[in-house]
Formats: sequence, C-alpha cells, structure tokens
Amino acid sequence: MASSGHATLRRVVLFIGQLGFGGTETQVVLLARELRLRGIQVDVVLLVGGGPHEAGLRAAGIEVHHLVRRRRGRATVMQRVWLFARLVRLLRRLRPDVLHAFLMECYMPAAPAALLARVPVLVAGRRSLSDILRDRWCFKLGSAMVRITDHVVANAVAVAEDARTVEGVPPQKLSVIYNGLQDSAFDPVEPAGIDTGLPVVLCLARLRPEKGHGFLFDAAALLARQGRPITVVLVGDGPEEDRLRERANALGLDIRFMGAMTDSRGMLDRADIVVSPSVSEGLSNSVMEAMARGRPIVATSVGGTPELVEDRGVLVPPADPVALSQAVARLLDDPELAASLGAASRLWASKNLDVTTMVEEHMGLYHRLLEDRCAT
Repeated sequence: MASSGHATLRRVVLFIGQLGFGGTETQVVLLARELRLRGIQVDVVLLVGGGPHEAGLRAAGIEVHHLVRRRRGRATVMQRVWLFARLVRLLRRLRPDVLHAFLMECYMPAAPAALLARVPVLVAGRRSLSDILRDRWCFKLGSAMVRITDHVVANAVAVAEDARTVEGVPPQKLSVIYNGLQDSAFDPVEPAGIDTGLPVVLCLARLRPEKGHGFLFDAAALLARQGRPITVVLVGDGPEEDRLRERANALGLDIRFMGAMTDSRGMLDRADIVVSPSVSEGLSNSVMEAMARGRPIVATSVGGTPELVEDRGVLVPPADPVALSQAVARLLDDPELAASLGAASRLWASKNLDVTTMVEEHMGLYHRLLEDRCAT
C-alpha cells in the first residue's frame, strides 16, 4: 500500500458483508465501538444491506456506508465492477490509515481497491478454516488477495495455522487475536422461560450446513430411543431453517426454533447444557458466550474450539452423533462435573476473553503496520 506520510492512527475502516447476528459481525461491532471510544475515527463499510447492529453503531457516532442496499440473486460481472468502483471512490474520500476487511467476500475486493485508493495499510481478517471454501477458483483468488495484504489477523491459533499451511501465508504476516466479550456478557440476568420438564440442551448458532445441527438432531434421537428425551432449543436463523424444521417434525423430537436474538444470556442461563456441533469453525462466539455464563459445554473438536474448551468442557469428534449423545448424557448424569466445568469455563473466559485486550492488540498492530509503512 502507499505511504500516508505520517504514523498517526487517525481513521480505520472496517469492511464486512452485512451486520447480521453472526459471530464475525458481533466482533466487528464491538471493535468499532471500542476504537471509537479511544478517539479513533471509525467507519463501517457494508458490502450489501444493513442489519440489526446498524442503529447502535450510528448512535455511537460511527458512520455506516452501504455499497449496495439489497442483493437480488447472484451479482453480474457489471454489478461487481460497479461495486468495486464504489468501494474505491469511498476509500479515496474517507482516506483511512487502515482498512481491515473481514471474511473472504470482502478481502478479495479490498486488496486491489486499497491499492487503487492508496490506503496505507490493509489487514485481512481470517475467521474460519479454508475447508469451508468449496469453490477451487474462489479459494485460489482469495488466497492471492490475502498474500498481497499487509497482514492477516486470525481469531484462533488453528485458523492461523490453516492460513500458513494451506494458503502459504508467511508466519511474519500472521497474528492471532482472540475474540472479545463485553463485560455485560458476565452480568447476571433472569433465565428465559422455556415450558418443558425435560433437560434443556441449547445450540446457539446460525442455521447453516457447517454448524452441524443435523448431528445434534441425530444425537437427540439416540437419547430419546434410550428413554432419555431432551428439549433442544435452537437460537439463530439462516438458510437451513426450513429443512431443519422438516427434519425436526419427521423425527418427532422436542426441538424449539427461537430465531435470532440480540441478547441470548437469559436463554443460556436456562440451558442445562450448551452444545456446539459444528463441522467447521473458526473461534466460536457461541461457545465464548456460554463460557461467560458458566454453562457446561459439549463441543466438536474443530477449528479454534479446543483452544477455548480444552479441559473446561467435553470435546467430541465432528459429525459423530453417538459421541455427542454420550457426552450430553455424561453431563446430565453428573451434575457436579457439569457445574465444575461451567465454573472453570467462566473463570477462564473472564481472564482470557477480555474486550480491552482484544481492542488494544488490534490498535497495537495497526500502529506497528502504519509505522512500518511510513518508514519505507
């Protein structure tokens, strides 16, 4: 990227697809607010649409820019060119010191746009493993764009290792900065009311294929056949909702679809066990939130999840309903073990998932990269 002529961190642009309820979106909002509180001008640029977080950002004095208001089907080549041109013009007008693009759909156009707009520093935010990218050409193009960025921030050691070994990102261009939790994530709240006499097993995740809800359904069916029925509560929305509802009806299980929630603390506090059945994951925000609430956790050993759960929960192989059902039964049978794991999770989260640490590490990285750029 081109030099700005000074090393003062004045303005940061955070670039993401939209502002829905996903984990990455939540972290971008948190980072934007905290940077603004520290006196840095922050703009959030959205590839398409808005989302429920937009009003809160604007109230915090953060400008939100839309490249396009609504996406109708797959973008044509001309539409992509138009979006790219809008991004370049916006960056030239804002003149940020740092452009931090999150997820591949954004850091693919961000790399050439930052070059054309002469943005001093470009950072790519990696939040998932490369196995989620099934399109070979998309993967190759995304990898090439990552290599021409100034730095790659991963939110877990596993994600950074994947970027290094699979995509060939040099170690000196990689940093690991864990996600952060707001202080309110630990505050006491009233548990949500769920009308059931059965143990409540909660899954907090978007309804997408990689989140593995089907394996949780299979595990619940196994437990029901063993005479151990549970109530499965799903918090989240997504493209798999209709298919999952049909499957739940076919299985005849007690599965509740609660939709997306801006605040899931009450639901977490009502849960006997929190399950993360993902088959692919970066660093799970839902696991982090469950840890903050001191809930016993059963999670698949994918991505950065073992870094969070380790000996503070129960890890099982992905796509293994038998192991999942056995882990849930184990915690239901041993309330003392469940309580001790939950307490250990909460303590670890309070020490290691602090929002201040997350923001200060980002600021330190931005400053260092900007100073390096100005020295060249």
